[in-house]
Amino acid sequence: MDSSSNFDDNSDVGYQPSPSSVDQNDHSITETVGYSPLLSGESFAYCRSNSEVSNFSEPIDDNSFASDQPSPSLWTTMKHGASQASLSRLGMKQHRNSLDEKSDDLDLLETELDMMRERFAKLLLGEDMSGGGKGVCTAVTVSNSITNLYATAFGQNLKLEPLKPEKKAMWKREMNCLLSVCDYIVEFAPTAQYLEDGTIVEMMSSRPRSDVYINLPALQKLDTMLIEILDSFKDTEFWYAEQGSISGNSTRSRGGSFRRIVQRKDEKWWLPVPCVHPGGLSDKSRKHLNEKRDCANQIHKAAMAINSSVLAEMDIPETYMSNLPKSGRTSLGDTIYRYMYSTDKFSPDHLLDCLKISSEHEALELADKVESSMFTWRRKACLSHSKTSWNKVKDLMVDTDRSDKNYILAERAETLLFCLKQRYPELSQTSLDTCKIQYNRDVGKAILESYSRVLEGLAFNIVAWIEDVLHADKSMRNQNV
Repeated sequence: MDSSSNFDDNSDVGYQPSPSSVDQNDHSITETVGYSPLLSGESFAYCRSNSEVSNFSEPIDDNSFASDQPSPSLWTTMKHGASQASLSRLGMKQHRNSLDEKSDDLDLLETELDMMRERFAKLLLGEDMSGGGKGVCTAVTVSNSITNLYATAFGQNLKLEPLKPEKKAMWKREMNCLLSVCDYIVEFAPTAQYLEDGTIVEMMSSRPRSDVYINLPALQKLDTMLIEILDSFKDTEFWYAEQGSISGNSTRSRGGSFRRIVQRKDEKWWLPVPCVHPGGLSDKSRKHLNEKRDCANQIHKAAMAINSSVLAEMDIPETYMSNLPKSGRTSLGDTIYRYMYSTDKFSPDHLLDCLKISSEHEALELADKVESSMFTWRRKACLSHSKTSWNKVKDLMVDTDRSDKNYILAERAETLLFCLKQRYPELSQTSLDTCKIQYNRDVGKAILESYSRVLEGLAFNIVAWIEDVLHADKSMRNQNV
């Protein structure tokens, strides 16, 4: 009875049990995390066992309770408060992560804005960073930008493998920026406008320029197809090793593979060498390579056709016409001239076979000579109009006698030049093409020419890389026979 009364009396005054009255084997107290309502809102009391110590609290001894700690009756409420505190800290951490992500997005946006500022500045300055007004025209600046962007994005890609994500993103982002100029290249065309009283009025309205409207979507489609071809070579049965390397320079190291590398010709010494298994490629892989080679070959022809048509529409600069040789025979040489003039049935393929061109440099030199001779003979075919501009010469060629010797030689030179470019598709630009691009002032034509030119080069490279792999596969299968 006395004990019960003492308990009642002590409970009235808010009695707190001493550490000795608490069961030492009961760990439910020390395993709870409490938020004390007696403390201020900014203070947290974390009470964990030594095995559950967090980074936010120090280990607390079970017997080291202070006299001012809350009673066990309040610890159940402390557990709920502590869980809210933990959630609040987790929310702060997630909020901090979201802020970091936003900061990264802002950094990326700032980088893109810096790139846009740089592009815009180069367009305005004409690549003359001194600001002295001695820069090139806008058309040449855009053409150089597309060429340099292609070299940056694809210049280090010398293998049949997907383009790196950062390179692919840069190519798409900056090409969209450069091609956006075409959205504002328009032409005016008459359209019929019907008034309320039924009267038909002819008005001029703007529309996308015809050459840009036709060729630009086609080039963008070819661009997408070429990227898809590269992306299709992810998990392949072939790999690459550096020329002359025995170990770690290969893309995927294979045991003893360097001993069976198929050596390529000396003119491609800088390219990595494709390697295949001793048994060669599987039929599925070989079929895939052949399909992608045919697709890339068709893309190459389409891009080359667009590039040729755009260059043909560009005006020939007066500087080129004024520097033409006086005699086409002197430019070509007696051997080629005699064959072109004396033969009744001219065969350009037979002439190229007889010349036995051994290098790209010789082919380009011959192309320059044939092209300059062609325009020399065309100018002579116009007789007294040899000093007029090329536009007038082109108009006068319609009325020229087709039996004229200069006209026949000009036609045969054009046929020879066409066959030469077909036989050597990797041929660099001729002097006339370079001169046209240099003196071109049409921004739309500059974009179409440079875009088609870089796609033509990429398609040709893909075809060459596939043929290298197929050649390695064929050589490996022949070794096993």
